[in-house]
Amino acid sequence: MLWRKSRVSGKHSLIGDQRGAVALEMLFVFSFLFLVILLPLADLALAGFQYIQASAALRGFGQLIQYSPPGDVTSASSWASTQLAKADPRYPIPSIKLVCGDSNAVCDSTNSSPSAPKYYVYSTTITFAPMVMRSALCTSGNANPCSYTLSYSERFQ
Repeated sequence: MLWRKSRVSGKHSLIGDQRGAVALEMLFVFSFLFLVILLPLADLALAGFQYIQASAALRGFGQLIQYSPPGDVTSASSWASTQLAKADPRYPIPSIKLVCGDSNAVCDSTNSSPSAPKYYVYSTTITFAPMVMRSALCTSGNANPCSYTLSYSERFQ
């Protein structure tokens, strides 16, 4: 019986011992969870959302200009400036390049035959601002390593 009595008294002593040790431990646990798990995930999520939005803006712009192709692909500067004004202001597109044929050459009088495929080629730039994962997300070769250029091309003829 002595053995049972000491075990029960130990159980009561743990219940009675409420000195706040858990409150101190929780500070370290929450700090670890926040700094090591949640902030890097937030960086990754923000970068992913920004990338998806920029890709969607490029694709949406491509769908928009599909419905109004240039009349003359060899001199389309006025057409291009009109179309660039319609781009999403959050993801500006500096220029549109018209490519004729499969050789990635800019359209001119020598390669703009009606049977040759024609493409729009354009790009935008996104810049990430990570809080924690700077070394993992900022690896581009641009002047700003957190800045990335996304290109998009779409066939129109």
